[in-house]
Amino acid sequence: MEPTIALLGPPGSGKGTQAARLEDELGYTALSTGQLLRQARADGTELGEQAAGYMDRGELVPDGLVVDALYDRMQELEGPVLLDGFPRTVSQAEALEARGRKLGAALLIDVPDAVVVERISGRGREDDQPETVRERLRVYHRDTEPLVAYYGERGLLRRVDGSGDPDAVHERLREALAG
Repeated sequence: MEPTIALLGPPGSGKGTQAARLEDELGYTALSTGQLLRQARADGTELGEQAAGYMDRGELVPDGLVVDALYDRMQELEGPVLLDGFPRTVSQAEALEARGRKLGAALLIDVPDAVVVERISGRGREDDQPETVRERLRVYHRDTEPLVAYYGERGLLRRVDGSGDPDAVHERLREALAG
């Protein structure tokens, strides 16, 4: 089975940017659960219809549906896979493992909260106000810190300093993958 890598980090850490670069340079297929669910909805699949109700209400799509969407797509792929922002919780990680997909590494792009607030607040989008960003960070820490410990206990976690320019972060990610 080809390697599967999880790219973790808070909102504004640059996960999407770095996933695209790793995809281009190292041949990974980057998968984002948000994109997969939106595509399933646009395609009118049963999974997409199930997820649509949650998405329309602004609720989180249940773990089971998220894992189903991701796993189904991974089954279609050849080559290494990079999970962009997934899993977000220990239960998602366990569900993925129960399906037989084990991670080779979990790369955590570590960025201080103050830097995240500064980065995101500067984008100018309505949902990127400092107080909204702080709430998103609170939820991230609540849900993801146990996941970081989970992967750390299994020897899969590799922390990468996410501060600085994207080129420097990218080089640190490549080093973490090599090591």
